[in-house]
Amino acid sequence: MTVEQTTSRAYRGVSPEQRRAERRAKLIAAAIAVYGERGYRNATVKAVCEAAGLTERYFYESFENSEALLVTSFNAVTYAVFDEITAAAQAAGRGRVAKARAMLDAYFGALQRSPASARVYLVEIRGVSREVDKAFDAALRAIGAEVARRIAPAGLEADELLQAGVVGGVMHIALRWIDAGYQPPLARVTDAALRLGMVLAHTGARTARPPRSAAA
Repeated sequence: MTVEQTTSRAYRGVSPEQRRAERRAKLIAAAIAVYGERGYRNATVKAVCEAAGLTERYFYESFENSEALLVTSFNAVTYAVFDEITAAAQAAGRGRVAKARAMLDAYFGALQRSPASARVYLVEIRGVSREVDKAFDAALRAIGAEVARRIAPAGLEADELLQAGVVGGVMHIALRWIDAGYQPPLARVTDAALRLGMVLAHTGARTARPPRSAAA
């Protein structure tokens, strides 16, 4: 039996690919915890590996460097939260305002339940490098487009600048709320974010109307 055949055999019924996937998942979970506690810039590969219960050689099996793990961790947090808010929107019924409120409640609730994930999502991802910033912007564009598709008034669902304004505004509200120790209560934070979104959407709709002719 060759070395390749030996190393590719399943161990205790688990294939090498499954074991690699499990190690990768452990590293992502450990990174979120370590970055959330210490901050990305104060976290080493060794610290993440120790939190995951793995040696450093397994880190480089899955990730080229710390930035690659940061981006992967950010995406894991981002799309987990996104799944929650889309599920909330589906459960809220057809009303646009009801959907928006449900999505905001789910968003802020997810941040409050997982402070470490919130820090990775909102704080640690910023300003690390151009490549990390590009990953951050790409995720926000995708989320903004999907949220707009679900709740934006007719004619504004494709307005990328308006989407950026709403998403950025909600994120700044979240940052202020987290800095204040998750005060005031979640319901008030949702109300503030909902008012912001409605104001921006109303202003956008009014601006998008064609100008009236002088003869009108």
